[in-house]
Amino acid sequence: MSRLLKILSFGVIAIPLLILVVLFSGWLAPGSEPEAIVGARFAGPNFVRYPTTPQVLKGFATKQILHPFMAFEGGGLHGNAYNSDVHVTGGPIGVDLQVKSRSVSPLPGGVCPTITFDRNGLVLAMCASFLGFEINLFEPHTLKLLATHKLITRPSTFEAAVKLNLDLIFLDTSGGSYFYLDNEDRVVLADADQRLQRIAHRQTADGRWEFHVTDSWDLKPWAPHDCFDINNLFASGECDPITSVMPDYAGRIWWVSRFGRVGTLDPASAKVAVQHFDGEEIQNSLSADADGMYVITDYALYRMVADASGKPTIVWREAYLRSNQYRYGNINNGSGSTPTLMDDARGRKYVAITDAGGDRTGLVVYRRATVTHGPRQICRVPLFGAEASAVEISPIGWGRSIVAKNDSGYRSAFHGTSEAAIAGGIMRVDIREDESGCDVVWAAAERVPAVVGKLSTNGLLYFYTFEQQPDGENAWYFLALDFATGKPVFKQFIGLGQSFDINWGSPAIAKDGTLYLGILEGILAISDGAPPPRAG
Repeated sequence: MSRLLKILSFGVIAIPLLILVVLFSGWLAPGSEPEAIVGARFAGPNFVRYPTTPQVLKGFATKQILHPFMAFEGGGLHGNAYNSDVHVTGGPIGVDLQVKSRSVSPLPGGVCPTITFDRNGLVLAMCASFLGFEINLFEPHTLKLLATHKLITRPSTFEAAVKLNLDLIFLDTSGGSYFYLDNEDRVVLADADQRLQRIAHRQTADGRWEFHVTDSWDLKPWAPHDCFDINNLFASGECDPITSVMPDYAGRIWWVSRFGRVGTLDPASAKVAVQHFDGEEIQNSLSADADGMYVITDYALYRMVADASGKPTIVWREAYLRSNQYRYGNINNGSGSTPTLMDDARGRKYVAITDAGGDRTGLVVYRRATVTHGPRQICRVPLFGAEASAVEISPIGWGRSIVAKNDSGYRSAFHGTSEAAIAGGIMRVDIREDESGCDVVWAAAERVPAVVGKLSTNGLLYFYTFEQQPDGENAWYFLALDFATGKPVFKQFIGLGQSFDINWGSPAIAKDGTLYLGILEGILAISDGAPPPRAG
């Protein structure tokens, strides 16, 4: 095909896309009243309480959620630097539950996957639609929009429109969804133009709120960015989007890219140093402890530290089982989980991942120590059923206990969600006290695909589930399980229909106990009793 014909054929698809971008370049208007997400009428029970009394967790190690360069529980998608998905704050216990919803996009796919809170309780959420990502500042409880900051559109969004392939969007974890809130309440992320940014929010003299970029560093010299997009129709070089960022305990900002680059940036000097794992992919975030950073590629788990020059160096590497074929529910043939860090009551340190080997996903636990006496790997526990096992979400980790759930059969809300396709399952696995292996404590059958499950120190595990109705439509529920037994404690009906599909949303618990959760069309606020008053 000639160059002219290529441009003309591209235009047939691109022009409607450009019209949409112009029409909807701002999804929400700051100050506008929230528009509730409306579903079909539902005849079933709105709330169900089960005869289970949860046990409050004891001995929680608060240091797991404290990091000198991160906000309190400001670890983004997975709650903290350990990526343990544990919240020290007690979430809803199911007393007169109040559910508030807000639609965040005029187009499908308005999910807010990453939600954090500043020191005053304001809600900072990364929200996404087919048009791209925005950082939104919401008033707590009311979900009134206070300010918005639009991020540059990811190349995968443009490519998906041109190729009419939505999978290209959902298989891309770059562009800012893995952001964190720092110790000065700034959003820290790498955008789709390979710029590592710190973005603050402030109130102006007339009372309005606004975002402003305080720092921006161009990483394109270290992370190639010859990507196919509207400004680069004939890309021919390497396109390596930055996947995630995380600070170490010295204040360096670490970043990882899809095609195996691990880098550091010193904010004081702007110095960048890079290690490249050629031939390996990184589609998950990285975890941090005082002893180093934990990075997982589609081949191996690494513990890394920065040397005197700031370059990421390997302390140890552990290869894990990967699949030789694509498993529906996973992004690639490797692990679907960000490393989960845990410390037990005796100070022993562990890291848990899920692999992709054999006929089912395995939960693998390693010792984090620099030197171990004997094998580093403590156990590998097969999860769920043969040929119906895929984990694309990090396991929850607390002490010596790990909770993993099954994502097999789920791709996105647009591929459909059915009981026939979703195998379901949740399992709790504990490391033995003598570290001789691991044991399954309980297994539950609930179908909770795609949601990033969370554990609260009130003893409740929070998930999101569905029940298929006789007409094939899905009724969606907020679900709480007892961490000790795996038995359901309560479930709250949220909505009927695709708008309420979870679509990889992640619950986050504010200091007042309100739980916020992104779903396909927007964001939810779930709390006990009457909603608290507005923040002053």
